[in-house]
Amino acid sequence: MNRKTRPIGVDLFAGVGGMTLGFELAGFDVLAAVEADPIHCAAHQYNFPFCSVLCADAAQVSGQQIRDNSSIGNQEIDVVFGGPPCQGFSVMGKQALDDPRNQLLWDFVRLVGELKPNFFVMENVKGIIQQKYRHILEIVLDKLDKYGYDVVDNYQVLNAAWYGVPQRRERFFLLGCRRGLPMPKYPAPITYPAGEKISKQISKRGVSGLGADLSALKPTPTVWDALCDLPDLDNYQELLKQDAVEAEFGTPSVYGQKLRLIIRDKDDYGYQRHWDKSLLTCSGLAKHSEVAKERFLKTPPGAIEPVSRFYKLPKDGICNTLRAGTGSDRGSYTAPRPIHPTAPRCITVREGARLHSYPDWFRFHSTKWHGFRQLGNSVPPLMAKAVAAEIFRLGHLALGINPVQPTEIKSLGDPALLSLTTAQAKRRDSGFGSG
Repeated sequence: MNRKTRPIGVDLFAGVGGMTLGFELAGFDVLAAVEADPIHCAAHQYNFPFCSVLCADAAQVSGQQIRDNSSIGNQEIDVVFGGPPCQGFSVMGKQALDDPRNQLLWDFVRLVGELKPNFFVMENVKGIIQQKYRHILEIVLDKLDKYGYDVVDNYQVLNAAWYGVPQRRERFFLLGCRRGLPMPKYPAPITYPAGEKISKQISKRGVSGLGADLSALKPTPTVWDALCDLPDLDNYQELLKQDAVEAEFGTPSVYGQKLRLIIRDKDDYGYQRHWDKSLLTCSGLAKHSEVAKERFLKTPPGAIEPVSRFYKLPKDGICNTLRAGTGSDRGSYTAPRPIHPTAPRCITVREGARLHSYPDWFRFHSTKWHGFRQLGNSVPPLMAKAVAAEIFRLGHLALGINPVQPTEIKSLGDPALLSLTTAQAKRRDSGFGSG
């Protein structure tokens, strides 16, 4: 790593690594990640074997331990980012002020204070900005101020569909910097779903201050842009028992070409990966009854199937928000998965990954339950990249860091990491140190 070309990042509450990947694509070397779930830690290590994963509760981790258990050591950290899991603020949940998971907000702030990065990015559910929680945000801001950090005061809820992701997904982002450095800006939207009333929606969501040139917005990639080249899974019945198979792909859209690494954006500063492009991964099939298939076929695009309550994806529209379900500590409930736009079945993890902007080399746990949980809990990489690019731009201006598109091709980790049971993953990560 060259300090002048690859600034250093740390991912807190990293999950499977959506934000890790987004910041990597923007030009950062993410050298350390903290995550409590051992299944997520294993998948993160597979996708980022050059990043040190600390498999531990963030409440029990210090900034010094993050430095000591990674290659960061005494180096200056450019950005700390992450999304503390604050389901107590979720508009989908009960919004309990005393939810213990909300305490992880303070651990995020504490670790920013201990690691002393130049910039920070906190991501969360949009419910956190509701008026009844404003006092909690004020406490966060007060703590950050005492650590010497200024915060962008026009808090924004961003939508992944504004940044090239074929999914309507709104998330809150809080940006800030060490006092004396230039203040970050929220990224201007670059895409917008075709057919939606731009002026009304932009005004409603408070994006007019983001500097978007409404006339220059390109159409957000559609569901079919994301899925059109993926193989017909009816030809691969072995996927009822496994999650990967050698398969023939069709002709991808421009969006699909980027996810298959056929073409590359000029502002893509991520590392390439060694991977088998003939292999279709994360595509385990669910077995539906003939009655269910008939119902799925009869459901109009963009409508809810009345029995299962599953949403049927419209080919020419974008995906609804992909959700995670709950962990084993919350009943292991599976979130509803959308119905494929043309096939009479629910989408696979790979299809969900395409709708989430993950490249095809990126893999999730081999089981559908864990895979969708990892996917639904993550920030779409292209959304994270848009935010990270603004931080990188400031690093370029203020710290003399120049962007360089790397030519190095990185290896992925051991595929066995993707099929561990929870017990196996826990034994493997009984202490710090993965990657």
